[in-house]
Amino acid sequence: MLSPLELDTEEIVVDHSGFVATITLNRPHKLNSVTQGMSDALVMAAEWANTSDEVRAVVLTGVGERSFCTGSDIRQLDKYATPWDFRNRADYCDALRLLRKPVIAAVNGYAFGGGLETALACDIRIASATASFAAPEIKLGWIGGGGVSTLLAHSIGASNTALMLMTGDAISAQQALAWGLVSEVVEPDALLRRAAELAATIASRPPIAAEMAKATLSAAFNMPQDQAMAYERDLQTVAFATEDATEGRTAFAEKRQGIFGRR
Repeated sequence: MLSPLELDTEEIVVDHSGFVATITLNRPHKLNSVTQGMSDALVMAAEWANTSDEVRAVVLTGVGERSFCTGSDIRQLDKYATPWDFRNRADYCDALRLLRKPVIAAVNGYAFGGGLETALACDIRIASATASFAAPEIKLGWIGGGGVSTLLAHSIGASNTALMLMTGDAISAQQALAWGLVSEVVEPDALLRRAAELAATIASRPPIAAEMAKATLSAAFNMPQDQAMAYERDLQTVAFATEDATEGRTAFAEKRQGIFGRR
């Protein structure tokens, strides 16, 4: 298995500490727009986090205060030989959505286009007070293709989604908070600290249960209600049979913190 150091590139930095992996987009001079090389590195980082027992939560952020991510570097889109090649590229948003581990987006500036889709691919979004969000593709003659329509509609409702998709105009962090796009807005210098605190809290929980909680949330949006509820009950039964659940009950009875081994 690759180590975090082996996953590092000049433009994607991976840090690992205390069951939390932090993935940072490091292309501030281009507003953390994503090249194909960066996309490939993000896919590898997501696959590593998914398979590592040493990772229980992930934080995703960008370098600098100006931009979280502005999506694919538009100047590189014409490098695809055909539109079909572009359609079938390995996509970083897909890789992030396939993560079984809880993922927190620490949105530190512009989350535009694919950057908005990147944030939407995460489970929890925390924003700097200077952050802003937009789906500006319509201004250039196309639309987003990383799940923005359905994921945004689930987050902020159909009317607010239509407003963003059809105008392409940005909304502020405070508006994003009011609409439910983000969970918290903090001052810029507190953003990474708050994201790390939240990730550490999640990482301290029994990891199988945390992954199952994420799975049931996905089911809530993708299954009919009765099937989603049955799926939740099934996963509860499986979770209850784990060693971690036994440890949780024992620790509760003994009035101590549980020690969970993902078993």
